[in-house]
Amino acid sequence: MFSFKVKLVLWFALLALLPLAVAFYGYDTLAKRSESRRVDAGLEAGLRAAVAAYGTRLDAASRSAQQRASDPALQRALRDGDRKTLARILDRVPGAHLGDGPASVTVFDNGVVLGRVSVSIPVDARLLRSLAGGLSDGDRLVAVRDGRIVAGGSGRLTLAPERSARVRLGEKQYRGLSTQTLPEPRGLSLVALAPQQGIDAAVRASERRIISALLASLILIGIVTYLLGRSIVRTLRSFADAANAIAFGRLGERVEVSGSDEFAELGNAFNRMAAQLESRLAELETERNRVRDATARFGEALVATHDPAQLMRIVVESAVEATGAAGGVVFGRNGELARAGDPDAGSERLAFPLRVGTSDFGSLVLASENFGADQVETAASLAAQVVVALENARLHRMVERQALVDSLTGLANRRSLEESLRSELARAARFGDSVCVVLADLDDFKQVNDRYGHAAGDEVLKAFASALRATVRESDVAGRWGGEEFALVLSGTDAPGGARLAERARAAIAARQVPMPNGDLCSVTASFGVAAFPDSRELGDILAAADSALYAAKDAGKNRVVTATRSITT
Repeated sequence: MFSFKVKLVLWFALLALLPLAVAFYGYDTLAKRSESRRVDAGLEAGLRAAVAAYGTRLDAASRSAQQRASDPALQRALRDGDRKTLARILDRVPGAHLGDGPASVTVFDNGVVLGRVSVSIPVDARLLRSLAGGLSDGDRLVAVRDGRIVAGGSGRLTLAPERSARVRLGEKQYRGLSTQTLPEPRGLSLVALAPQQGIDAAVRASERRIISALLASLILIGIVTYLLGRSIVRTLRSFADAANAIAFGRLGERVEVSGSDEFAELGNAFNRMAAQLESRLAELETERNRVRDATARFGEALVATHDPAQLMRIVVESAVEATGAAGGVVFGRNGELARAGDPDAGSERLAFPLRVGTSDFGSLVLASENFGADQVETAASLAAQVVVALENARLHRMVERQALVDSLTGLANRRSLEESLRSELARAARFGDSVCVVLADLDDFKQVNDRYGHAAGDEVLKAFASALRATVRESDVAGRWGGEEFALVLSGTDAPGGARLAERARAAIAARQVPMPNGDLCSVTASFGVAAFPDSRELGDILAAADSALYAAKDAGKNRVVTATRSITT
């Protein structure tokens, strides 16, 4: 990852690069145009000078032709037809001859035309070199007629008059500028040529200068940005160091403030924040210790008990201590359940419902002169926790009851019966006492289910359970052993005593008539098997003895009580 300084330099460079690139493009285009215009201006000036020089030569040739035409000797030779004399006279002037030419004069004698004398200017490389004096070094001048170079070079050139353009001659490229067609000789034009190579070299030199200036600007911007970033980073680092020190608990840490800019304002604000945090932390530490102690005791108490009354007392005491309230009270459906302190003191009251789902355990009311937001939040948290604890206690009791009680009859289930019998056998063996077990089974119960349905069978089971519950003592345990079979655990009772109690239960169920869904009254009977300790000493032995006695009662005709006649001890 790049540092802030590098990122700042890069961002500034990117921001500066676009306008610099646009400027470079503009300067480059301008440089190319300027160089082309400079060359064009030189070519145009050189052509003007060449045309002027050529005109001067034409004027000189005309004057020379005029002088020859006014020579009396030439006139006599023309009158006499003396060709030798004419040739000798004309040879004295270069380019002079009889006939028409660029500079020609008519020879008269008393109004009679004797002939025409012309002085011609040969258009050749020598002439062009003399006319090209106004061009720059390296430039050249050529004569063109009908698109073909007739002097100064070879090849073809097609240029619009007085409009510069790039042209190629052989392997080289030039920038050329052509004159209008000259009046003499007719059809001839002068073309000034400047090597394109020189123009391109000048443009490249200009581009190098522009690129150098661009790079220098970028480097300067980078240096300035780096120095600025280093200053900013140094200030930010001081803030980061102070913030980290505060994060690690050194609240006395402060940043140095100098100047009056925005960073100075930020430093002053940071120092004020640190001072307030230091002061606030001291207050919070005191409050936190008090709340921590109260919450710890509250949590320990919630874990240690499932007694609702004790939980109510714990929650009101912990809430009063944690919030600093004057007092508190827990109200239930039937009135006050627990209180702490003086709940009637103070002018402000806070009430929290102790409710979860469909379970309503009442409400917690706290009293104080004034409650802060933190105190309200703490009390609400405690109330929420105690609601969960109360609900857990309720569910615990429910599960505990379901684990030991038969859900249909409300009697003890088989597990509870076995635990009770095991406990009674241990007690009887320790103290030399007796214990009796009675197994009971409803006679022909399947016929009731088949005739009236299982719902009617459940009602018969409930009636039998009610008869057993009404028969046994408070210290005895009556329970459902399984299906239509029931068991009684009778503490401190021998076999004869157990047989008498079983007989009372048999008579009670035989005398009952259970209403059926169709309106009939159903009568049922039960058979009982009795076994006792110490006749049978082990749990399995006494249960097996009672079961054998029950089967004996069934075999003997049902609706009777049979006592085990022998011990099955090992």
